[in-house]
This record gives sequence, C-alpha cells and structure tokens, in this order.
Amino acid sequence: MVNVKKFSPEEEHPRKAFGLAAMDDSGVLYPFTFSRRHEMVGIVTETGSRVHKFKVGDRVGVGCLVNSCRSCYCCEQDLENHCPKMILTYNSIDTDGTPTYGGYSDMIVVNEHFVVKFPESLAMDGGAPLLCAGITVYSPLKNFGLNKPGKHIGVVGLGGLGHLAVRFGKAFGVKVTVISTSSKKKDEAISKLGADNFLLSTDSEQMHAAMGTMDGIINTVSAKHDITPLLFLLKLHGKMIMVGAPEQPYELHAFPLIIGGKMIAGSGIGGMKETQEMIDFAGEHNITAEIELIGVDYVNEAMERLAKADVRYRFVIDVGNTLGRILVNNHCIK
Repeated sequence: MVNVKKFSPEEEHPRKAFGLAAMDDSGVLYPFTFSRRHEMVGIVTETGSRVHKFKVGDRVGVGCLVNSCRSCYCCEQDLENHCPKMILTYNSIDTDGTPTYGGYSDMIVVNEHFVVKFPESLAMDGGAPLLCAGITVYSPLKNFGLNKPGKHIGVVGLGGLGHLAVRFGKAFGVKVTVISTSSKKKDEAISKLGADNFLLSTDSEQMHAAMGTMDGIINTVSAKHDITPLLFLLKLHGKMIMVGAPEQPYELHAFPLIIGGKMIAGSGIGGMKETQEMIDFAGEHNITAEIELIGVDYVNEAMERLAKADVRYRFVIDVGNTLGRILVNNHCIK
C-alpha cells in the first residue's frame, strides 16, 4: 500500500501554460492560462530525472493517449488504446485528478511512455495529424493483413482518414481503389494521391463490374450510408474495416456476409509501440497529411470551416514559440 498525498492542480503542476479553450457552450476559443502537467508535435525543452528515451532538443509528438494503467492484459500487449483505464489527451481526468486539457497551448508535460519520437526526415506540421488519423488507418491495414504487396484494397471516402489510407496503402505496395459518391474526387485520388483506380459508388455499372475484386475495404465515412453494396465488392473471406463512426446505426443484412464468408470489423487508434512504428514508416516513405497551416488568430474561423467539412484535409495550428514546446516527465502516480 502506498499513500499518495493529494495536491491541488497549482501545487501538482506549478508551471503555467498558455493556450486556447472554449469557456462556454458557444465553442468559441479564448486565451486561457492554466496549470498542467490533441495530437501535437514539438521540441523537448526539459526532461525528468528518470527519463531515458528522450533528451532536450528531440523532435517528438503526443497523440490521443497520455496515460493508461500499464498493468492490464491490453497494456501488457502494447495495446494501451484498449486499456479500460485509458486516459485521453483531451477531456479526461488524469490519475492525479487534474484535467487533460489537450494540445492547444504552449507546452505539455507527458510521461515518456506516451511520447513518440519524430524521424528527422518527417515534416512536423504534415506529420502531426498522423498521430491520430495516420495510426487509425495504418493499424487496420497491418492487423488485418491488408498490407501485403499484391493485395487489393478499397478506401471508402477521400477525407482526412481516406487520403492517408491511400498513401499508406501505396507505400505498403498494395493496389488501392478509392470509392466515393463524388466524381470530383477522381482526379485527386489518382493524380495527386496515387490511387490505382477510382470507383463511383452511385454508378451501378461500375459497382457491378468491381464485384468480388477486393481483399479488403477501409471504410472511413462517418456519415450514415448503405454498406451492403460495398460488401459485394469483397473477395471470398474479404474484410471491411470500419474506422469512421456514424452517429446513427447501420442497417445490415446477413446475406452478403454469409455469401463468401465476409467480415465486418472495427478499428481505432493503436498502442504506443505501433504508433512509433507508424511514424517511423511514414518517415521512411515520406508520408504526410495534406494540411492547411493556420495561425492561432484563425482558430475560430477554422472551427467554423471544420464544421462544414471545408478543409483539405486537416488544419494544423502553428503559433511558433507559443505552441511549440513539449515537456517530457517520467513521474507517475500509481
């Protein structure tokens, strides 16, 4: 039994951080000073006495997780993202009782286990979204065997997740077909992102011609849509992996699953080991997200545009020294 003294946020984390926060239901972000210990990247400015993985000056990133129990079955399998006591980087309460405020500030203090080292070859602005969107598509490609050269995958939706699924798929050496309801996405998919084919899902002739041709499908769409026609695109024992999360439930018929022994599965982010693996792979293959780099003075306009899906494909806030430092600390309370 270990007795741990409880501290107020100001006592536990005396260093002040400056950032942006929504103070009311309007969602408008205002300047905010707070005590503290989103996916974000920066430079290590200070390390705790027990930190061994990082040193001052390292280029690092913090993704969706900042803590977990570190002792359950999931954590022991390097799957901290499935830990029942997982603590998110935002909108969570850490083990010391203080809030996790996210990444809209000039610094953050994180246990070194939940920090990813950035390859020197990887741009930090375009690489930052990989800590969420990148691992979200990398993980199912790898864990469902869809990363083998010669495989054929479909990518449903060409947004923040979809465009990275195309890039990771091509880097793995697989054939990639983008599936979309908008014919306007064809040139982007093939000419810019390097997809092999484009399939207009509203064209019944195209869909019929593509039946039974795909080993797997990464479905990134978060709006309600009919998934039954997509199942007919799969080969024998094909898999459709859901990474988008519509608010309304799907209508699913058993017949297209039974015929061909097909599977529907879900996938989210990955654990820390896999996230580091993904970042290293991205550095080796020059994979970054398509971003619009903005300043802190534009953040509320960006939020309004984000609600309208008016971004291609991720906003990244760059406020230089105001939001560029990350502190790494190896202090834990268990």
